[in-house]
Amino acid sequence: MTTSAVADALHLLREGSIEVEGRLVDASNATLYARISLDGVESACVYKPVAGERPLWDFPDGTLAGREVSAYLVSAYAGWDVVPPTVLRDGPFGPGMVQLWVDADDTVELVDIVTRPALPPGWLAVLDARGEGGEAVVLAHAADPRLRRMAVFDAVVNNADRKGGHILPLGPAADAPVHGVDHGVSFNVEEKLRTVLWGWAGRRIDAEDLDTLARVRDGLEGELGSQLAEHLTAAEVTATERRVRRLLREARMPRPVPGWPAIPWPAF
Repeated sequence: MTTSAVADALHLLREGSIEVEGRLVDASNATLYARISLDGVESACVYKPVAGERPLWDFPDGTLAGREVSAYLVSAYAGWDVVPPTVLRDGPFGPGMVQLWVDADDTVELVDIVTRPALPPGWLAVLDARGEGGEAVVLAHAADPRLRRMAVFDAVVNNADRKGGHILPLGPAADAPVHGVDHGVSFNVEEKLRTVLWGWAGRRIDAEDLDTLARVRDGLEGELGSQLAEHLTAAEVTATERRVRRLLREARMPRPVPGWPAIPWPAF
């Protein structure tokens, strides 16, 4: 999205009138599909009221919506364009996260479970497993720079739930946006990265991504840090800065943390 389109989307999300049309039943928390309109402009959106958040043992109650907004703030500041425009505002069922709806292209496969012989050329294997019939299969993803940026983003925000179904390609073109959604379980002070994008684990971070990480580090010491402080604790903001500094120092993508599940379940 262009800068002006993003500004228009954020204005619509903040000021528009929300009309809930349904619920996404596969989500573990209340996730509502809605229409939002303002001055003749209308769009679909996702509305997740704080009141519908399921309590979790490792995240404070009522904080998931703020974590979703924080993920957008990091994505936008870095220029990664991973997270669709997202705001925190009041809605029909109280305060919650409101995010611009994006229509994914279901014909584009960037993450899949296939047999080894069917692994597409150039794809990165993540995990060997057994299929429903006992056959050997592999969880893998494309070696796509858009996914690589998403993997770096996930390492920064400590995303504990990067499922395949949370990766939304918007078209078949190589430069079509690929968005990520559902970042409510991010920014924990403990290492909780769970993702289907482990194909780059331990590999050197590209120079372009290192430049972006340096910009994020500087932002966390100023404007970006102040923005995140409105939604996260001081310890969580500090932990985010610590993760960025470690990525810059080591210049390598993280590996799974021992003693913590590396892959979210279900993976899709």
